[in-house]
Amino acid sequence: MNHFYADIHCHPSLKPYGKSFDGSPAGQNNNNRRDQNSIWFYDSANLFERALQLVAGIAKFTQADCTTLAYGNVRLVCASLYPLERGFLDNKLGTTAPADLVDNFITGVGQQRVNYIQSINNYFEDLKNEYQYYKQLDGALINTASGDFTYRLVSNYNELENYLSAPTGDNTIAVVITIEGMHALDPDIAGAPNETVFLDNVKALKQWQHAPFFVTFAHHFYNKLCGHARSLKGIVGSVTNQEQGLDTGITDLGYKVLAALLGRDNGKRIYIDIKHMSALSRKQYMELLARAYPREHIPLIASHAAANGLRSMDEPVADLKDTAFKLLQEDINLYDNEIIAIARSGGLMGFQLDERRVASKAVLQNIKHSLFLNKIRHYRSELLWNQVRHILELLDKNELFAWDCMAIGSDFDGIINPLNGFLTAEYMGELQSYLERHAFNYMKENGRNLKSYNQLPADEIVNRIFSSNVQAFMQKWFV
Repeated sequence: MNHFYADIHCHPSLKPYGKSFDGSPAGQNNNNRRDQNSIWFYDSANLFERALQLVAGIAKFTQADCTTLAYGNVRLVCASLYPLERGFLDNKLGTTAPADLVDNFITGVGQQRVNYIQSINNYFEDLKNEYQYYKQLDGALINTASGDFTYRLVSNYNELENYLSAPTGDNTIAVVITIEGMHALDPDIAGAPNETVFLDNVKALKQWQHAPFFVTFAHHFYNKLCGHARSLKGIVGSVTNQEQGLDTGITDLGYKVLAALLGRDNGKRIYIDIKHMSALSRKQYMELLARAYPREHIPLIASHAAANGLRSMDEPVADLKDTAFKLLQEDINLYDNEIIAIARSGGLMGFQLDERRVASKAVLQNIKHSLFLNKIRHYRSELLWNQVRHILELLDKNELFAWDCMAIGSDFDGIINPLNGFLTAEYMGELQSYLERHAFNYMKENGRNLKSYNQLPADEIVNRIFSSNVQAFMQKWFV
């Protein structure tokens, strides 16, 4: 395959699928990339939107539409389907017209999409419709300013490799379907959980032509399956209520759904992404793997995550003090023992490119500022390097190879506040270049203190994080 970037968690369809509800019928993926209901619709940030992003942490511009992915040479994405949760819309502002306007402003999906979510009671139907939205333009050639591009939905690694190795591979985006939040299985949002229907919906997922590779088990609000970690802050956090189910464990139904997803008797295994699960639920899931699957090798996945620098949920102390204080020490981020478990399982951790997740408040408050873009990018890319460095030193200390479990899981278009200077997938190459500088400087000054097998050149380090680790992981598990 030619060189390209990979992203294991982003939302190319969130905004254009939402905008499709402005038309009739809803859910139409327009092959005219200039229409907002097209997954190819390119909307770069204007001055007002950049200011809004800096002040309020809200990205109104598109970050991972297919045109932006094409411009950024991002050729492999795990595209996360996401039935928008009612918890965003049934919030502290109520369901009045002003509240709807705020919801629309925050999510960027359009007023009619907000109205639709407020009116439905079945997440699974919405999930299927979003999947159909992707299928409509699968393989369609779309003309952009940089030439004709297409995306192809892929069901396994062989298909992925064939598309990207073909003569047209430079102009093809391979799309791997994933799902964020198993609330997506819920056929009755307001009602008690129906075990039979939840499990039937898992079976239905596995019959899709492009069955999900993995699913993020929890999300922002209680899903009747497990507890979630607190995730919403700022304007969004102030108007929403995440208290129900917060920090609780896996429910009886949750264990049954996990077994159905991981089972092989009802179709291909669907892997579990532990991001957004409460710390207790994550702990219980890893205990489940050890107890119920002792002879099976099931990789741990955290698709859009960050390290928190603390030893464990039970012992929240910092062992690596030089790096830990720079990280956000909250339990939506991963503890050291969880990162070690990911590495030992042959799993994968994608770095979320959200400033509010990757760095502590003190680091963000004291970060250097500049009017020059190159300096802004140097300072902000260091926030990501601090994450890489912590994981490197943690795994090296535990005598583990550090460089095969890290990737990018940007969460672009997932209501994030991106690293300043790297606002969209279009700038993935620039982010790699600046991270390579930090890696080079670190290895030059500190590399000799690492185990010999972790002393890699800077260019290999960033190539692994931005591309080859994902390819190797999918070659092994996406079968």
